[in-house]
Amino acid sequence: MKFDEIKGYDLLVKAILSVETEEECEALISDLMTIKEIDDMAQRLLVAKLLSEQTVYSKIVEETGASTTTISRVNRAYVYGEGGYKRALRIIAEEEKK
Repeated sequence: MKFDEIKGYDLLVKAILSVETEEECEALISDLMTIKEIDDMAQRLLVAKLLSEQTVYSKIVEETGASTTTISRVNRAYVYGEGGYKRALRIIAEEEKK
């Protein structure tokens, strides 16, 4: 899918880039998404983190409640995607070391 074909996509990217603090980010996420959407995205990030740590699928299911289908999709994006998960997780790990 071409993101530039999604109406408002550029506005979404600019909105995400506009936040400067954790509180601003929480406010934007809260306004932008439903609780279910937030839960789904948080789960996917946790799955990606566990995959990056070489955690087996059965343990990821146990720890996150994610289906094996979701884990497979996240794994495909993690391994073959644009690098978004890897970059975000690397930056988070670097920040946690400080």
